[in-house]
Amino acid sequence: MTASNKPVVTVLTAPGEAPPPGIEAVQARAEVRFACDEQTLRDTLPGTDVMMVTDFRTEALEAAWPTADRLKWIHATSAGVDALMFPALIKGDVTVTNARGIFDRTIAEYVLCCILMFAKDFPRSIRLQLKHEWKHRDTERAEGKQVLVVGAGSIGRQIGRLVNATGMHAHGIARTPRQKDPDFVAVHGNDELYDQLSHADFVVIAAPLTPQTEGLFDSKAFAAMKKSARLINIGRGPIVKTDDLIKALDDGEIAGAALDVFEEEPLPEDHPLWERDNVIMTAHMAGDFIGWKRALTDQFLENFDRWHKGGELFNLVNKELGYAGS
Repeated sequence: MTASNKPVVTVLTAPGEAPPPGIEAVQARAEVRFACDEQTLRDTLPGTDVMMVTDFRTEALEAAWPTADRLKWIHATSAGVDALMFPALIKGDVTVTNARGIFDRTIAEYVLCCILMFAKDFPRSIRLQLKHEWKHRDTERAEGKQVLVVGAGSIGRQIGRLVNATGMHAHGIARTPRQKDPDFVAVHGNDELYDQLSHADFVVIAAPLTPQTEGLFDSKAFAAMKKSARLINIGRGPIVKTDDLIKALDDGEIAGAALDVFEEEPLPEDHPLWERDNVIMTAHMAGDFIGWKRALTDQFLENFDRWHKGGELFNLVNKELGYAGS
């Protein structure tokens, strides 16, 4: 502890990012420091007990890790913690928690929106509207479609609930299969991925980025999908091999894609994905709702209150697996 017997909390933000709204509530019980890059983190980490990391792309923590002499707990204000999973942290005894639960419902709403936009041909309707062109078409029914959710965790579960509520049939892919699940027709094991891809009308990537999922959706995966199927990625960009996706779209192996995350972010202005009529793209914002930053701080404050009182933390990350369990 510091001389005042207060624990030290260091908040690591992205360069130029404002402090998390509401973080001042911690200052009555802790000394709060702020860092935004490797150098400032090297200055603030010595003596730090707790870290709140808002920059989910950061490489600064690994670089400054040798200066962490008293760190006990790191909280990531994101569902994905792949940027934090470097060997020294994985092997050490520092506890990691994440923002599991905050974005689940809004991401599920985004996925449902994409499915309905594809089924009702809204991307084309918008293009026709911009050209003032009246063109009647018949569109698909969403009811009865099969949706395969790759990553049947908390986000995947919300996706399953929403698509089931609209008359579609949600199947899941997870490390551990389960035949009886309230939100899925069935949850299949990882070894059944390619078989399940052949049945799905919509394939939703909701898995975390781990060594096992990186590059999982490649030419082999796209070849296994129905030619009428659409891919929706709200997980992490590197789970999809972009070049293989573009080829699959060009060759008609799949019918379209909705992408919120990419191997390279921001996506360059001259990237070929921009020009495709059968691709919907957003700027890594599927889960971001009005007020989300304060919601993340409130979640941290709840966990900090537990930690400060010696209680059990929630949203514990299994550092070997790279994500928080149920």
